[in-house]
Amino acid sequence: MILLSRAEEIILLAVYKQKGNAYGVSIREQVFKDIGRHWSFGVIYKTLKKMKAKGYVRKISSAPVSERGGRSKYYYELTPEGISALEKIKSVHSSLWRRIRTLSIEQKAK
Repeated sequence: MILLSRAEEIILLAVYKQKGNAYGVSIREQVFKDIGRHWSFGVIYKTLKKMKAKGYVRKISSAPVSERGGRSKYYYELTPEGISALEKIKSVHSSLWRRIRTLSIEQKAK
C-alpha cells in the first residue's frame, strides 16, 4: 500500500475543507489554520503538482478575472482517488494510535 506523505495529507485535507474554493491562497490559509505554520507557495504548488500527477486532485481554471489582469484563477478539487487516499491514511493513523491513551517517558514492562 502506498501511503500519503504528511505534506500530501495536509494539502489534500486543506483542498477538501475549502469545498470547491481551493486555490493557492485559500489552501495556504487553511494549512495555517490547521497546523499553525505558514507554508511557502512553492511547497504548496509543488505538492499540488505531485497530487495532480497521481490523480488525487484536478485543476480547474476559472473564467478570466479582471483584478488579475484578465488571467484565470486555478482551483483544485479532490478526485475519488484523492478521497480514497485520505480514507486509507486516516485508517492507518487510527490503527497506529489504537490502545494508546497517553504518552510518557516511562513504559511499563510486561
